[in-house]
Amino acid sequence: MKAPKYLLRLLGVWAAVGAGVFALAACAPVQVRQPGTTEQLAAQATREQELGAQQNWSLAGRFAASDGHHGGSGSLDWRQDGSQYEFTLRAPITGKTVQLEGGPNGAVLTGVGNQALAGRNAGAVLSEEFGWDVPVADLSWWVRGLRAPGRPAILTFGADGLPATLDQDGWHVDYRDWYAERNPPLPRKVYASRDPYTVRVLIETWNAPAAQ
Repeated sequence: MKAPKYLLRLLGVWAAVGAGVFALAACAPVQVRQPGTTEQLAAQATREQELGAQQNWSLAGRFAASDGHHGGSGSLDWRQDGSQYEFTLRAPITGKTVQLEGGPNGAVLTGVGNQALAGRNAGAVLSEEFGWDVPVADLSWWVRGLRAPGRPAILTFGADGLPATLDQDGWHVDYRDWYAERNPPLPRKVYASRDPYTVRVLIETWNAPAAQ
């Protein structure tokens, strides 16, 4: 399924800023990546236990996305309240807003057409509207530097002892930078890809409880 024309126009508006974001990403230094030591894996398990237990958190930043042919960018606000979520994406020039919200009982997408689109979950709504398979449920874990529970995953670690890459469910997640001073640490730059799709999130503000 091809993306609808109004989506392509919206992506076109976002493309100028998106090109800049992707250019910066291309210039990022190569990180050292290695399998986790016993200590690193233990520290990751502790992070996952602490962060996984947090039900309420939010982030604000920028995003860039591409399907291999069309790309764009905008600002992102993501609020998680237990099992309820709300994503707000805004184009940088026009201020055009797309909002996705929902929870266990379904999801609703607004701002891309004349009528809201409802479905059984976020992934189903986005697939129906755009024809894209977006791992929304997994992203709520990956964006915090965590493995999505219940399925195999492969981690590598950087020189700072924090995750450098995560491979799960056919997606490759690259952690380019961290807020290492936080307790526990949280990612600053998260790049996820599964050919031909890419999603890149630059997190400017985290609102999440610190460990006790």
